[in-house]
Amino acid sequence: MLNHCFQEIDFARYQRWLDRAMGVKTPFMVCDRDGLVVWNDGVSKATELGLSISTGDDKEQSGVCRLDLDDRSTALHQSLGRTKEGLLGRAAVIVECFAGDDAPINLDHLTEAMEDLCASIHDEYVRSADLEMMTEELGARYEELHLVYAVDQHVRNQTEGHESVFQSLLKSTTEHLNVDVVAFVRPSQNLCLYATSLSKEIHNLDLVLVEMRGDLYRFIQSSREAVVLNSPDDPRRAYIFTDMPYKVLACPVRTERQVDSLVVLLNHAHKPDFTNSDRKLADVLANQLSSLSNTYLLLDSMREFNEQMAQALIEAVEAKDPYTRGHSERVNFISMEIGKAMGLSPTELENLHWGSLLHDVGKIGVPDAVLCKPSALTKDEYTFIMVHPERSYEILRHIKHLADAIPGARHHQEKYNGTGYPHGLKGDRIPLHARIMAIADTYDSITSSRAYRAGRSHETAMAEIIRVSGTQLDPAITEVFKRIVADEPEWLLRFNIRRDKV
Repeated sequence: MLNHCFQEIDFARYQRWLDRAMGVKTPFMVCDRDGLVVWNDGVSKATELGLSISTGDDKEQSGVCRLDLDDRSTALHQSLGRTKEGLLGRAAVIVECFAGDDAPINLDHLTEAMEDLCASIHDEYVRSADLEMMTEELGARYEELHLVYAVDQHVRNQTEGHESVFQSLLKSTTEHLNVDVVAFVRPSQNLCLYATSLSKEIHNLDLVLVEMRGDLYRFIQSSREAVVLNSPDDPRRAYIFTDMPYKVLACPVRTERQVDSLVVLLNHAHKPDFTNSDRKLADVLANQLSSLSNTYLLLDSMREFNEQMAQALIEAVEAKDPYTRGHSERVNFISMEIGKAMGLSPTELENLHWGSLLHDVGKIGVPDAVLCKPSALTKDEYTFIMVHPERSYEILRHIKHLADAIPGARHHQEKYNGTGYPHGLKGDRIPLHARIMAIADTYDSITSSRAYRAGRSHETAMAEIIRVSGTQLDPAITEVFKRIVADEPEWLLRFNIRRDKV
């Protein structure tokens, strides 16, 4: 096969230069180190001549050499020099009527021209080879950057959970790298996420995935190095992917200095071997997934801590009044159902979650005698109750993570007509989350039991919500809630909400 760098050289230009330098048409040819002709202009039997003057090994014939072809013609040939791979090849010219005063070519002049010609071809070849190597390197770097960019885009654009991010990323990788299967395996969590872009069907895919979680993972975990299995007679196939004719590239994913996961690329046997470039790209993917995995572990740990802290605050409130036990969780759940039905963004839902879960934390500061009083409250006692939203704000405002969740908790007792508390906000000036929570809070307050009365029915609560829609509650959000409960959601039964007999 013709060397690509030779194909990039314009030998016709060198032929024109040689003809002008010698003053006559000078038959000229170039062959590679094995004698394969890569350029020929006017040299008869060039193939045979190329084989005659090539060394075929790494021994270089220095200077201009002579090879008599017949009585009237002689070939002068010279090495094109060396590259990193060894000898490059040779150039040859044909001299007619070599002997005699009437020789058309001055041999000294031709020798100098040959030296300049070969040096120029050598330099251009090296430049072409360097450019090709740089192009390949840039291509590899582009692939790596593209892969990193794909990871970033998937993380930025993903609206679902962690597994969905990984699943979407793996699917993109199968297409980007043109592989049949890409898998992310974490045996400690019995996790094996994979995506396929099959060149042909894999009938035993389940068994292949089991093998990834088994001996392949244990081998990678012990060696801490990538494994490439291209050849069917690779000796490692005796204990990795035994009797499975697939090409495999597996890279470790490190979490906290431990190999707890791996990334596996798998191809059918008819596809090209995995290359060093593929291995580098797999390493890039593994490193990105490692960083992503570590980030998600940290986020999960933070979320767990936040949930536990929130639960501790809620239990502190409910310990003061056992009749309100479960109220915060129910208001949180119903608020989230309304928010989802309204199509709120993931960020908005996150803030709604925390605001609705902690909306009553300020009741910690309400005296037990007021909070648990079984009879009607006096004006002064009700004033203590009215303080709790502002107390919630004072407790939560120190937590920077909850900055966008606090307004909902602070204003959930505002009324749509502006007669609520603590600030008498009206209409759309009331934060959206607070308007959502007001409906959930009203519904649960009516349907759950209190110290002074038993919980009332779903129908009673809905009638009251409809009655105060537009005065106490946002009418648009009320309509959303009516549509939700019209579908008889399962939580009506789960929360033991009483129903009127028809």
